[in-house]
Amino acid sequence: MLSFLKETRGALDWNLQDMMASLKIREREAHQVASILQLQGYVKPALDAGRWLTTPAGEDVSGSKPPRFKLERVNEALSLLAERIESLNRDRHARFHVSDAVAYGDFLLGHSTAQAAEVGVRVVAGKGQPEERGLSRETLAFLKSLRDKSPVLQLQPYQSWMVERSHRRLV
Repeated sequence: MLSFLKETRGALDWNLQDMMASLKIREREAHQVASILQLQGYVKPALDAGRWLTTPAGEDVSGSKPPRFKLERVNEALSLLAERIESLNRDRHARFHVSDAVAYGDFLLGHSTAQAAEVGVRVVAGKGQPEERGLSRETLAFLKSLRDKSPVLQLQPYQSWMVERSHRRLV
């Protein structure tokens, strides 16, 4: 839900169909989600019937920022990341490999500007490397290095819900 609120940052308002498309949920679920978000003060009905506004509290809790990156720059950064992952995965001696990587965020809407793309990355131990449980410092350092200091990418550990919503698969 919070990822959808983050996605609405650049929009004046939105409707339940927007939420349904983004989160890949049914209309009944969208009504429930909107009601919960309204009770929490994160959204409110717009003046136009059937439209919603994300409140400043909703923007804060979602961690959204005003869209400031050109869409082309975001797409280019995602393509470069996919190439880095592919190259890394070919290295048989690498400490880590990436088994899944999905990007999501407002860049999928196709507007001319977007926030940094969110990328969920599933990291696995390379061949011959010991398996790790949980998130180690090494894993987090690996994610940071994979990002390559790009301000248009926000990498985080992969979670199953990331593919349940609209996304772009990188691996």
